[in-house]
Amino acid sequence: MKVRLTFVAAVAALLAAGTAHADLTVGVSLPLTGPASGLGLPMQNEFKLWPTTVAGQKLNLIILDDATDPTNGVKNAKRFVTEDKVDLIIGSAATPVAIPMADVAAESGTVQLSASPAPLPPGKDTWTFRLPQSNGVMATGVITHMVKNGVKSVGFLGYNDAYGESWLKEFSALAEKQNIKIVGVERFARSDTSVTGQALKLVSANPDAMLVVASGSGAAMPEKALVERGYKGKIYQTHAAATRDLMRIGGKDVESTIVVSGPAVIAEQLPDSHPSKAVAVDFVTKYEKAYGSGSRNQFAGHAYDALLVLEKAVPVLRDAFENMGLLVVSHGVLHWTKDDHWGFTNKTPVMLKVVNADWKIE
Repeated sequence: MKVRLTFVAAVAALLAAGTAHADLTVGVSLPLTGPASGLGLPMQNEFKLWPTTVAGQKLNLIILDDATDPTNGVKNAKRFVTEDKVDLIIGSAATPVAIPMADVAAESGTVQLSASPAPLPPGKDTWTFRLPQSNGVMATGVITHMVKNGVKSVGFLGYNDAYGESWLKEFSALAEKQNIKIVGVERFARSDTSVTGQALKLVSANPDAMLVVASGSGAAMPEKALVERGYKGKIYQTHAAATRDLMRIGGKDVESTIVVSGPAVIAEQLPDSHPSKAVAVDFVTKYEKAYGSGSRNQFAGHAYDALLVLEKAVPVLRDAFENMGLLVVSHGVLHWTKDDHWGFTNKTPVMLKVVNADWKIE
């Protein structure tokens, strides 16, 4: 179904075709193993709940493991476009993997739905649309909460990859505008099992708050290191940490952590007036019926939202995404345009607090 028409022409073609429909083939590359597997596996679980048809077309899903490795992600993307002839690529949930995959999408003219907030240079994301909120949008939520709570100084402990660096860039710019001083910046690799040295340096600086930039189960280790070395101030985490792995592994050490998230994680706690409440509750209800109470996950929500996007955008992907207008999804309200392939606004972030090993809207 490799169609490259304008949106209007495609609709006309569909009408002329009557009831004839082609298959829709989607290639999915996820970190099912490796350091970011805690992000990929919940997405795979949600894909298992997808229907067999989308907008009347048979759906073929091809899911491959990229093992949190950029080389594997590129290999998967190339297979999708050359061998499988996919209409759409989804992935990766790991930012360092999604970025080089975008080059394959652009070179082949295949739409990519990035499952991570992959930062790309201006003009390089023509074929890439993001399912997660941008780090800038989420950093705005964090900064707003910090200002309200009198935070004047922050220590930064984050990944030494594209996700960590993007957060540092976005957060630093916003912090400077609010006269919040970053008193220390320490980095670590996703595969590291200890950050003792980094934690000691940051704790000795004694900032009002710490910002930990990590994902899934890997988000608990650096926070535990800070707490075990005596840090008593506020600790913030990013939307990649909005999984129960944080609480499962962190235990009492992550109590009172503030996490910025999309709305889907705390669907029932949203006010009835929130545009995403009904959609988010639908996601949570179906997902937890299949996988158990409390199994909801930020990244599973992105996989759920991908289906909503396809239902509205099929059959012409890139043009339809840019022209589909507002779309309420479980993680907010998407509005992709020709000039904005992020789609979420600063109204999207929801601040959560870990209370008694559970999420509570802050």
